[in-house]
Amino acid sequence: MKRTLAFGGAVAAAGLLAAGLTVPASAAPKDQAPSVILANTNLAARQIAAFWFGQRAANLIAATPYNVETKVVAKHVSTGGPAADSKPGVVPAIGDEKKTTAKSKNVNLPRTTGKVFFIGADHKPHWCSATSVQANYRNLVATAGHCVYDTESNKATLDKWVFIPGYYEGKTPWGIYVGKQAFTHYDYDVYEDGDRNFAFVTVYDGVLPTNVTKGGTYKKVWETRAEAMADASRLDDDPAYSNVQTEKIYTRDLAHSTQVEENWVHDHTRDEIKRLTGFSDLELGDKPASAFPVDVAAHPLVDAKFFEDVKATPGPDGGEGTNGGRDNWAWTQNEQNLVSKRGDTYTWRSFHTEYDLDFKVTATTKRGLTIELKSVGRLGDNVGGQGLAYNQKLGNPVFVFGYPSGAHLDGNHAYTGKTLKWSYGKTFAVQAPAIKGEELQGMKSSFTGEGSIGSSWLLKYNNSRRLGYLNGVTIGVADTDANNRFDTSVSPYFDGETYGVYKAAANVWSGKIV
Repeated sequence: MKRTLAFGGAVAAAGLLAAGLTVPASAAPKDQAPSVILANTNLAARQIAAFWFGQRAANLIAATPYNVETKVVAKHVSTGGPAADSKPGVVPAIGDEKKTTAKSKNVNLPRTTGKVFFIGADHKPHWCSATSVQANYRNLVATAGHCVYDTESNKATLDKWVFIPGYYEGKTPWGIYVGKQAFTHYDYDVYEDGDRNFAFVTVYDGVLPTNVTKGGTYKKVWETRAEAMADASRLDDDPAYSNVQTEKIYTRDLAHSTQVEENWVHDHTRDEIKRLTGFSDLELGDKPASAFPVDVAAHPLVDAKFFEDVKATPGPDGGEGTNGGRDNWAWTQNEQNLVSKRGDTYTWRSFHTEYDLDFKVTATTKRGLTIELKSVGRLGDNVGGQGLAYNQKLGNPVFVFGYPSGAHLDGNHAYTGKTLKWSYGKTFAVQAPAIKGEELQGMKSSFTGEGSIGSSWLLKYNNSRRLGYLNGVTIGVADTDANNRFDTSVSPYFDGETYGVYKAAANVWSGKIV
């Protein structure tokens, strides 16, 4: 369903675009459907990540290839087919803004490719193939539209959507990237038009698990009060947690001390201070033979701030110490207060020493398992991102990278879906009326449909840099010669309207979840 559109008569600029992704006037706003939020808060994103990491990644391992709309009835057409709606153009891949060329005999697989995981309309975990692409905030993933939008039920999008580059049997080498916002073409969103079956998804910064707490109890120690208060605030806002507490933790780990705190002695018993400081009884002022009474009328010594002497100097009576010859001081009978006496005046002494002050946050959780996460940074910074090519002529060779799985129509299982595979061939015009695909492109490939949906079609793939230009995504496979073996992969033709949707997504920031 093609519509040629332009802003003010201008068309998309040809050739290599600058790294700033300058917008060519190639698509009107009405071509883009309103974006859909997948995870609208950091809390929601953390819960999604924890869902996939939980129980030793059980949901990831149990996920099966998405088997919705994988087989299409397609025919190779020699006339008609897709046509460019403006001049051809490309967006450079991350790190490939300056072109380089190299030759290699082997095919080096791209790091940008991985799997998107989600919960399908059947409420079970599934996956498709996908790839990281260039974006201003290095946070964009491309895949088939029906690997994001729920075409089986009345829900807008698939649940708990994440992208995992380099995924292998529960392993997440570069982390999990939770989807934040999805973009597609208006015609796919409204009509499920096969010619527009693609989606671009912004993702939060990646995360990896750091700690797992079992038994319904959350506990974590922070170096600073600000970190602890932020963590406690997060737990207070999460209905899954209750009884959130923050307390100080004192240690003598001076090598890692980040904070020194001045405490009044009456905040601690003598034994606590002895434990915190490691001082001896004599250094702390041993309990005298005639200790000060508990209810001595003493006033906190604030203004004078006699912090300079920590250790006591033993006095002649073997009990009361002298503070540099200026004050006699000793403990009260209950060893709660250290009291100084000058003449008839009694004063509480402040106590000052160096120790490591940390802050512990505890809470009770309704969950039996709590997973703590750490941020690993932006997707494009970790694995790179492919460029984008649009309005390219058919007949160009492309590499297709994905995770094919499932069987051919004759029952033969050629692929397992566990490892990344590639296919290579020239593009040609294809039509598939059953999925409203009038202007599709195809390439000869033995990929089976399950798992390979969302596979990236890379034009001008640089084998040494493992980068190229995304020029399509697999939306189905076909058996065109009726021999019960899939022989053709099918993709939307990327034109200026595709670029318009991409451009809208490529300029949207997502941020981090922890």
